[in-house]
Amino acid sequence: MNPINHDVNRAFIIGIIINMAYVLVEAFAGIYFNSLSLISDAGHNLSDVAALGLAMLAFRLAKRKANDKFTYGYKKSTILVSLINSVILFVAIGVILWESINRVFNPVVVDGQAISIVAGVGIVVNTVSALLFFKNKEHDLNVKGAYLHLIADAAVSLGVVISGLFIAFWSIYWLDLVMSLVIVAVIFYSTWNLFKESFSLTMDGVPNGINLSSISALILSVDGVKSVYHIHIWALSTTQNAITAQVVVYSNLDLEGQSMIRQQIKKLLNKENIQHITLEVTMEQNISVDCKD
Repeated sequence: MNPINHDVNRAFIIGIIINMAYVLVEAFAGIYFNSLSLISDAGHNLSDVAALGLAMLAFRLAKRKANDKFTYGYKKSTILVSLINSVILFVAIGVILWESINRVFNPVVVDGQAISIVAGVGIVVNTVSALLFFKNKEHDLNVKGAYLHLIADAAVSLGVVISGLFIAFWSIYWLDLVMSLVIVAVIFYSTWNLFKESFSLTMDGVPNGINLSSISALILSVDGVKSVYHIHIWALSTTQNAITAQVVVYSNLDLEGQSMIRQQIKKLLNKENIQHITLEVTMEQNISVDCKD
């Protein structure tokens, strides 16, 4: 196994185990101490465990080779996982909001010191989990997403610690409810962006960071290219993109010249994070040569 793949796979396994253990502890503490912020954060962290599990599954599937049935392999699973993760998080948001509404009409006294201690453990758990992905976070979007999500969770746990201290020292019990709503807002913000991007990629939308007009202009900048049309760009996975296009070249170019243009276009598109390239090179007289990668 590739060393990077081995490290990432191990990071997912360790991250899932320690985060699941913390979810159980936090959920029990939240119920025992009547803390809505702890229960909310436990729900949030449970969705993280599910996200890590699905991301690990997608990471493994993406490495499987293509076959006669799935000619692109299973790379698309990484996009589907992102979409499923966003739906799970929306469900978690609904559950937390429902409990928050109930808590408004039925306020309870909570143990601020206990909340701070449990959330403090969460900071350690999330930080350690995030560091597992630090080295390889630039190699895969799902890995980077896991890293950023865990760092954000550590920040949320810090907020719960602070609210717990305020409750412990000044008996400001309503801060527990406020912090649960802050957690909901944080989850919703990140989830909405994740949902929009993953839904767009699922529908074969142009990936973020790639502009169709700019790609067209880039191809036209190559010497010998007269025009380009029928451009389609879509994501094969969260890390790989594809393009098909018809390129019209001037009639004075022979097959070798067309091949050179194709190679130049390929190099330019690779720099724009487009790896799978299919070009139909057509001369002005409509004599076409199909060139595929």
